[in-house]
Amino acid sequence: MGVTHVKAVRASSKAKLGAVVSSDDRKLAGDFSEVGGNLDTTSQRIDLTGVAKYRTLDEALADPLLDAVDLCLPTHLHAPYAIAALRAGKHVLIEKPLALNAAECAAIEEEARRADRIAMCAQVLRFFPMYSVLSPGPALSARFRRRCAAPAWGAWLKDKAKSGGGVFDLLIHDVDTMLRLFGEPRGVAATGYENLKAGIDLVEAQFDYGKFAVQVSGGWHPGRYPFSMEYTVARDEGTYEYRFGDGDPVFYGMGAEPRRLSRPEADGYRAQIDYFAECVSAGVQPDFCPLAESANAVRWTLEMEEARWKRA
Repeated sequence: MGVTHVKAVRASSKAKLGAVVSSDDRKLAGDFSEVGGNLDTTSQRIDLTGVAKYRTLDEALADPLLDAVDLCLPTHLHAPYAIAALRAGKHVLIEKPLALNAAECAAIEEEARRADRIAMCAQVLRFFPMYSVLSPGPALSARFRRRCAAPAWGAWLKDKAKSGGGVFDLLIHDVDTMLRLFGEPRGVAATGYENLKAGIDLVEAQFDYGKFAVQVSGGWHPGRYPFSMEYTVARDEGTYEYRFGDGDPVFYGMGAEPRRLSRPEADGYRAQIDYFAECVSAGVQPDFCPLAESANAVRWTLEMEEARWKRA
């Protein structure tokens, strides 16, 4: 994710890459040949000429030329490093999930208020064109799925104390989307299976919205299972559907032929960086992706995880 954000910053007209931080000399030299990801957003090499290179965050925080820090780190490091950056007077973009639990989320929020700095969690699905075609409002039913094999990069992902587990790390995207569209659910019921050492972490959840339900399912599947994400949202005016790899979302309207929802060819990661940079420049906290909503996504994703064991 670090190299994905580097590329997004380099493509942005709103932000400038001033420095990179890594303990890996190859990455500091711009060699990312061993980096992978679900959406294949990486590259073999990036020219970092003219960009400061630091081996520790403390070195970067001492650089007066840097206005903001973009933290792409294992989840258990989000809270301490975000707080350190805020205390150093830097604005902070924090890769999702915001933190591992409610207490850490609250500590980040409190420090951002105290430091009077801009802080945002990188819930990038809010900026993906295929998801931004969905507007907030009630539904008849909705289903969100996100699945893959356990990532081969980063042993920390299989350590629940560091990542929260596969369901937490992966499906927080869909829980956040659900909350953005439909608001607060009444509760959640779920079933599932977890064996992180084997790279398996699955959930089938149903969130209660009273007159309708939202299903969120997926996680890490056994075997060399390919990455996929999809949604189906049924509303009075018709049904919205998207499947990864099928192009634009499709709208099935009442009494009309299905039509593809044209969307701008925008890079969601770049749009996310642009938005964060605009908030920093304007000195306003992000209202499209506020910390409180990212913290709420952490809360409900953990509620979903806990619910599957109540049914065991």
